[in-house]
Amino acid sequence: MNTSAVAARDGLLQRAQELRLGARLPEALAVLAQLEQEQPRFSRLHEERGKCLVAMQAIAGAIGAFVCAVTLNPTLPESWHLLAQLYRHLGNADAAADAAQRVALLEQLPQAVVAASALHADGDFEAAAAMLRQYLQQDVANVGARRLLARICLDAGALEEAERLLQSVLARAPDFHAARLDYAMALLQQQKHLQAKRQAEHLLSVDPAQREYRKLLGAVCIGLGDYAPVVDLYAQLLAEIPHRGFEAADLRLWRGNALKTLGRTPEAIEDYQAAIAAFPEGGVAWFSLANLKVYRFAPEEIATMRSAESRPGTLSVDRCYLCFALGKALEDAGDYAAAWAYYERGNAVQRAASRYRHEDTAARAQQQRVAASFFASRKGWGVHEDSPIFIVGMPRSGSTLVEQILASHSAIEGTQELVELGRCAVPFADLSSLSAAAARRLGQQYLDETRVYRTLGRPYFIDKMPNNFLHIGLIQLILPHAKIIDVRREPMACCVGNWKQLYGTDKQGFAYAVQDLAGYYRTYLAMMRHWEHVLPGRVLRVSYEDLVEDLEGTVRRLLGFCGLPVEPACFQFYATRRSVRTASAEQVRRPLSRDGLHQWQHFAPWLAPLQAALGDALVTYRD
Repeated sequence: MNTSAVAARDGLLQRAQELRLGARLPEALAVLAQLEQEQPRFSRLHEERGKCLVAMQAIAGAIGAFVCAVTLNPTLPESWHLLAQLYRHLGNADAAADAAQRVALLEQLPQAVVAASALHADGDFEAAAAMLRQYLQQDVANVGARRLLARICLDAGALEEAERLLQSVLARAPDFHAARLDYAMALLQQQKHLQAKRQAEHLLSVDPAQREYRKLLGAVCIGLGDYAPVVDLYAQLLAEIPHRGFEAADLRLWRGNALKTLGRTPEAIEDYQAAIAAFPEGGVAWFSLANLKVYRFAPEEIATMRSAESRPGTLSVDRCYLCFALGKALEDAGDYAAAWAYYERGNAVQRAASRYRHEDTAARAQQQRVAASFFASRKGWGVHEDSPIFIVGMPRSGSTLVEQILASHSAIEGTQELVELGRCAVPFADLSSLSAAAARRLGQQYLDETRVYRTLGRPYFIDKMPNNFLHIGLIQLILPHAKIIDVRREPMACCVGNWKQLYGTDKQGFAYAVQDLAGYYRTYLAMMRHWEHVLPGRVLRVSYEDLVEDLEGTVRRLLGFCGLPVEPACFQFYATRRSVRTASAEQVRRPLSRDGLHQWQHFAPWLAPLQAALGDALVTYRD
């Protein structure tokens, strides 16, 4: 949570406290109601509400407020203490004893750890981390405090620090299984899937029935692209719990995603609908149906989504998913004005939560620019292996289509959007800092780390990560014989496609604001022109429009570039059965249509700002 949001939240809480202490209880409750609309999961607002209701002698309401507070944040000693008193007042000895025991347990912990845990639960990551770091200077060996700091780092997105902290915890306490589970999650979030799998297997060897360990294994399988076991694993987990509730909805959602990726669309739809039934307040399952691109919503489903999206208590993340789902539903229904309004609202919600800055992307791109002589003087560097085929470009450009065509060839294996090259690039933002030995090491590291995704034993494999257009110079240095294919799409169609697509909470941050989106497309064009200038002929450009208008000729050109003979299966790519996990999964399982060329024009009345921001890119993208 950013500093200004924390300040605004805490200001309202302080105002409510002042009103309570001044015996202005109805006004205090009104401030807390306002705060709840903005921060419904803020535990201390519920604690403060409980105190107001105690002062008003509304005992049942006060108990409800305190229970809500400790459910959200179990490390609130005052809420537990007041609950114990209220339960004793009502003669509920068992509940009073349980609450008193919670107080006693919290009193045994270091005060700094309890306070930091409470801050963490309320999203105050920076303050919680600072408190723990100060405490650990005096109590270095406290593995519980170190694990809590790691969990805060995980939630704050500081994944590498979380990994290091958890490694140190396990070095001191190898049987601390909760910390090992956190360690596996830190690895998983960094897409270090093979390492995460080893941790999952270790935990399952200790307790094969533990649900969290089995869920971890399922997440690892998904990360490795091994979806078939996930379907049965999640079915087993679902059989052990009620059909309603958040956990059931979450498992249904992930099982639906696995079925979708495997091409079992009707079953995926059933699971997404079951997820909605299990937890109607959630927006992700609605969006998952929309993101199939082939599901058509009934009028009553659209009405239900509209109602959920407009509800004041709907969480912003659910509102975002619902807006994009409604945009797609209304676009399919031909109500383009309403669809655009929901897309615009969803993008605004997502942009507000994003940390993306186009200046950072532009600076990274500029760092990668080197002269042709730079590569000439480094000829022969890297690993001379020709198995990788990199597909780069903009998202929503047709890159999944090209991947599907090539993966239909008997010599090429499709994998997924791999992060390994980006991980190799992190220490070498400045290519001039790379030595010949490091180039060789990185090339081999890339091949070793991606081997886990190559399950078919074919001589070539595809790495389809569009954003790798920034790293073509690195590819040349570490894998000089790898093939690189740039899939390009007309800028308006491409950018509108991105504008309509929600990628997830932390992906493709450029896509949610018109200026960022146009700036990213222009940066992409500039980088591809640069690579063509310094590495002429190194990259094959394929136009999405050419694929639609001349599939046979374009496929022959693709295979010729890869040095492979033409195979008929590449022309019937839609019949190829394989896992496809991108938003285009269902589209590439159907024959090509010209419909996608001009769909963006439905939104022409609202596109003047995008056209202005793209400027000459509207024409120069062909150069």
